[in-house]
Amino acid sequence: MKRIGVLALQGGVAEHADMLKRIPDVEPVLVKTAEELEATDALIIPGGESTAVGTILTHDSRGQALRDLLVSRIRQGFPVWGTCMGAILLARNIRNDHRRHLAVMDIEVHRNAYGSQLDSFTVSEPILGLDGGPFPMVFIRAPVISEVGPGVQVLARHKGQIVACRQDNLLASTFHPELTEDDRFHRYFVSFLQIK
Repeated sequence: MKRIGVLALQGGVAEHADMLKRIPDVEPVLVKTAEELEATDALIIPGGESTAVGTILTHDSRGQALRDLLVSRIRQGFPVWGTCMGAILLARNIRNDHRRHLAVMDIEVHRNAYGSQLDSFTVSEPILGLDGGPFPMVFIRAPVISEVGPGVQVLARHKGQIVACRQDNLLASTFHPELTEDDRFHRYFVSFLQIK
């Protein structure tokens, strides 16, 4: 049984956990502490408020312990997928924000690049390595991935903008697969554990 954590500090936690329950041999685990993170095989950082979660990870003592362990495990190959807010937390650089959070993935993101909540939209685009045709993408106050480093593989674009990419054990998407009925992208992330 693979134990996939979902960072449960704020945001779309339940939706990711529900999607993981659909995948055989996967147990979702809600993660709020370093001890809970230690008991997982991979982690999803859901969408939410990057400022709020970033503050917890940098200014709260339990949050700092969680952050330090997470960064250490990532450097050892621990698989982590950031969706929307999660992509912002993973990014080494944020174009329109001086703050840095985990800063472990060689990407630059532009926060709220599509506008406010009222500018949310859904499209379908192909994702590299995902069979079954275009994937439904829900964008809510989404960032775009404005730059990627040489070790980052672009997986999907929308209107030329990068919306999903991978760097070794790290995955980032600016859309919300957990808000669809399509579990292919979650299964793709779970497959990272087979190649560890």
